[in-house]
Amino acid sequence: MSLQSLAQIENWPVTTAAAGVVRADGTVLGTHGPAGHRFPLASVTKPLAAYAALVAYEEGAVELDEPAGPPGSTVRHLLAHTSGLAFDEHRVTAPPGERRLYSNAGFEQLGDHIAKATDIPFGEYLRQAVLEPLGMTSTSLAGSPAKDGVSTVEDLLRFAAEVQAPRLLDPRTVAEAMSVQYPGTKGVLPGYGHQNPNDWGLGFEIRDAKSPHWTGGSSSPRTFGHFGQSGTFLWIDPDAGLAAVALADRAFGPWATEAWPVLTDAVLQEARTR
Repeated sequence: MSLQSLAQIENWPVTTAAAGVVRADGTVLGTHGPAGHRFPLASVTKPLAAYAALVAYEEGAVELDEPAGPPGSTVRHLLAHTSGLAFDEHRVTAPPGERRLYSNAGFEQLGDHIAKATDIPFGEYLRQAVLEPLGMTSTSLAGSPAKDGVSTVEDLLRFAAEVQAPRLLDPRTVAEAMSVQYPGTKGVLPGYGHQNPNDWGLGFEIRDAKSPHWTGGSSSPRTFGHFGQSGTFLWIDPDAGLAAVALADRAFGPWATEAWPVLTDAVLQEARTR
């Protein structure tokens, strides 16, 4: 069984694309394109890294509110992009908790913090804590926890099923991760401009009432996930009870801002009729 809506990716201006949809019970509603093809994830790496950080929290290796990153910042600040670190530089541009400054540097400092706490390199910790237990054998991280992951649609559907019905984490921890951290914080959503508020959970961006947005017009405000500059996205819509992944080999740009919401709305519409 497959979703006809996923065939839209054939019309995308890309060389290679793959997409898939999975329900909260782990049922894959369909895939389209080479679901086993490994794509660079760019920032879709961050939800995977965040999940590993939450495993470290549940194992007692770190606490969410312990110091990490720049002075005054915590693990929670780093996960929620409120540490005050710049986008791609390890320099402080605001006090912790004041603004939503989307930061690759923050996730790199998070990875360093967990590696020190566990005495395991972060890429290896991610493998042991998340990838191996979920059977994500085609996923790897060699480099920055912010942007250097490589994966497939098949593997990310396994991850999306886990987030919807957690086995590796207490469901209450996942509920916290998809809840707004530091409510009312404003900032720039990369590619979509200034948002007030710019709501974020723990490693997951939360749609709420953001406009414009990379998800669909029919996506629920509770939708959360991430997109990547390499032409990748993963969203989970708790109200719809499903998640979608799309990976492509063309950098994010106007083609994506046009194509992604159309695909999302079509998937949600078709899934409702199943």
